[in-house]
Amino acid sequence: MESYSRLLPAPTRSPVQNTRGGFTGDYQLMVDNGRSNLWKALGPGILVACAAIGGSHLVWSTRAGAEYGWSLVGLILLANLFKYPFFLYGQKYTAATGESLLAGYHRQGTGYVWTFLAVNVLTGIINIAGVAMLSGALLSAYGLQSFGIAQLGLGIMIVCGALLLFGHYRLLDAMAKIIIVVLALSTFVAVFFAIFNRPTPQPDFVSPTPWNWASFSFLVMLLGWMPAPIDLSAWSSLWMFSREEQTGHMATGKETSIDFHIGYISAVVMAICFLALGALVMHGTGEVFSASGTECSKQLVNLYTESIGEWSRYLILTAAFVTMFSTTLTCIDGYPRSLAACCALLGDLSSKQFDRIRMALIIVSIAIAAVVVFYFANQLLTLLGFAAIISFVTSPILAFINLKVMNGSNVPKSDRPGIFLMMLSLLGLIFFTLMTIGFIYATFLMPGG
Repeated sequence: MESYSRLLPAPTRSPVQNTRGGFTGDYQLMVDNGRSNLWKALGPGILVACAAIGGSHLVWSTRAGAEYGWSLVGLILLANLFKYPFFLYGQKYTAATGESLLAGYHRQGTGYVWTFLAVNVLTGIINIAGVAMLSGALLSAYGLQSFGIAQLGLGIMIVCGALLLFGHYRLLDAMAKIIIVVLALSTFVAVFFAIFNRPTPQPDFVSPTPWNWASFSFLVMLLGWMPAPIDLSAWSSLWMFSREEQTGHMATGKETSIDFHIGYISAVVMAICFLALGALVMHGTGEVFSASGTECSKQLVNLYTESIGEWSRYLILTAAFVTMFSTTLTCIDGYPRSLAACCALLGDLSSKQFDRIRMALIIVSIAIAAVVVFYFANQLLTLLGFAAIISFVTSPILAFINLKVMNGSNVPKSDRPGIFLMMLSLLGLIFFTLMTIGFIYATFLMPGG
């Protein structure tokens, strides 16, 4: 059974000594151990990428390219840049202090834990339901349309729940690394062929502009899951302890940085690749994404097959499905794990109690998400859009708390944000806040909105 023994502050860990400068031990052995430890540290950051490269990339990035061409490349890069420090703080804080990011929330006051708990309860079920529905839509493309997206989505959630309850973190970690490589390679190949096999735009086609109030809701949906909701910063922090339990090695600050950047940069690159596919294959053709889950999944697969060839259909379908399946798997693990951590912090519970709560919440989350899936069975894009909006409008709250925690008195000064990260964090907070205000105005206050 998995345990998580550092919900509350842990004893300070001694820094790793470098044996090169006269300490005992063989230097080559130290180098070999360093490589081995780095491999042991890799995982949590890659899992974040696995969770991120799902709805935000397959749906929103691709749709952005299909509808607006290359116009939104800059905005996507800007969103990833402004979210960067807040995701980094999740793993950086744990490496620096030996405790989870949520324990840092608790240090600042129980009100911060309650805030995170409320945000996660609001977003968790919706996001799980959304990614499960998209997974079900892709699965239906194997000729399983008679079962319906809702039934397939429910089946996927049940399978994910069983895998997590019996396979735990080890299975999650192993699947993530394979999936990222498979999807990245297939997407790079598709983009390469799309460059040379672009369809001819309609003669009278004029590319629409996204820079108006009418498009503002779409921009917020795009950014809400780009590259992922900020809640995931707490997941990576918690996953570090599961990785330590699996390997016997707790990642150092440098190892954590490498793991984080591999995952984050992968998510950013893939976001641009999916936008490129939409821009190269669909933009200007008159084809738009269907609100129907089944049709939407077919369109996503067609983006690849029209570039690479019909022979690749089931290869690409499998890569896309496995990607969304892994996103569903990580969401069903991440939300209950973080909610259980909040409960354990607020109740000062033991590791065993944390495990029991986590397993119970996996079951409860699937049950409630199933209700949402059946209710929105024929409105996949509506559900995904609502989930993305909720994730974005809560971004300023969680971003502020992450920044406050990273500047806490228990964080060594050398690990606190420097001038660059502080400036980037403050600019990000301003950006998220202004975009949220803009969304409220465009949706509720603007005449005719």
